[in-house]
Amino acid sequence: MRRVSILGATGSIGQNTIDLIARAPEAYHVVALTGGRNAAALARDAIALRAEIAVVADESALPELREALAGSGIEAAGGRAALIEAASRPADWVMSAIVGAAGLEPGLRALQGGAALALANKESMVCAGPLMLKAARDGQGSLLPVDSEHSAVFQALIGEDLSAVERIVITASGGAFRDWPLEDLDKATPAQAATHPNWDMGQRITIDSASMFNKALELIETKEFFGIDPAMIETVVHPESMIHALVGFRDGALMAHVGMPDMRHAIGFALHYPERRALPVERLDLVKLGQMTFRPACETRWPALRLARGVMEAGGMAGAIFNAAKETALDGFIENRIQFTRMAAVVEEVLTSLSAQTGLIDAEVTLDNVMQADHLARQKAREFMTV
Repeated sequence: MRRVSILGATGSIGQNTIDLIARAPEAYHVVALTGGRNAAALARDAIALRAEIAVVADESALPELREALAGSGIEAAGGRAALIEAASRPADWVMSAIVGAAGLEPGLRALQGGAALALANKESMVCAGPLMLKAARDGQGSLLPVDSEHSAVFQALIGEDLSAVERIVITASGGAFRDWPLEDLDKATPAQAATHPNWDMGQRITIDSASMFNKALELIETKEFFGIDPAMIETVVHPESMIHALVGFRDGALMAHVGMPDMRHAIGFALHYPERRALPVERLDLVKLGQMTFRPACETRWPALRLARGVMEAGGMAGAIFNAAKETALDGFIENRIQFTRMAAVVEEVLTSLSAQTGLIDAEVTLDNVMQADHLARQKAREFMTV
């Protein structure tokens, strides 16, 4: 029986993971489930899966969680320290699906404990890729990508020599505003940005899809995860979201991962790796689909892509600064304090400002340095949003 934990169990990735595990409960022993503040949903799933412990990151939700778990025998805890402790408990496989930089340290602890970490938290690799890879090596754990794009690349590379790769193409749906006139983007509202044409995701990642900050993070993650030269990484808009990524080889061949837009593809692959088992996902009907289309990823419409290129070239703390500024700017947009198009401008201003600080960008990638860069970037972003 495999011991598994799900960090970020109440989000869309966590719920899809629970769906797969609940279909074969005899195969898994659930160690820990964690969530943000939705105590009712967390308790429901913890009881259904007979978890050892359930943790809410927001400690104010702990009384509700304790009440919901009363009599179940399941431990209830809350707060950052409890989250880290739960992530550190021995497990064979851990889903890292906490949104944002908050997911870095819990995932790192799971790796250090020797777990196979199914990584849906792209920010971990963006902020601290070398640290994550070192933790996997030193702790004898392993990293398995769960973003659909990186899972696609991972699968296409199985049995291949990385030195034979000449390009990696990451596809993007284009999000809610892919067909909007550029002059209308300033008027876009958070509600409009949070409606995705293809995927069913949470508010923040859906807005990141509309701004392409999500794709910008994925470009950086591709570089960090696979050790690929940034010049070999491309982006193309593919509105149908059926091809998740392509790998091009030096003989001119392109290997594409094709399937319906359902995150259980990537989650299931990581859950069962190295086996490929049956999954309860819709099969793609090519005749019904009819055609797949592609268009350029315009950096005028989506300046986040241009910023990601600079971050990949800079390395060091640039990824942590980029992500922290992005998260802060996203908060500002959701709270109607800045316009949709202002988000990229804020991130660029923060990168420019902090790049001028001697010794910051090129500091060693340690957890303390990443947290310091994260703090400075959030502080600077808040300053720029008040200008």
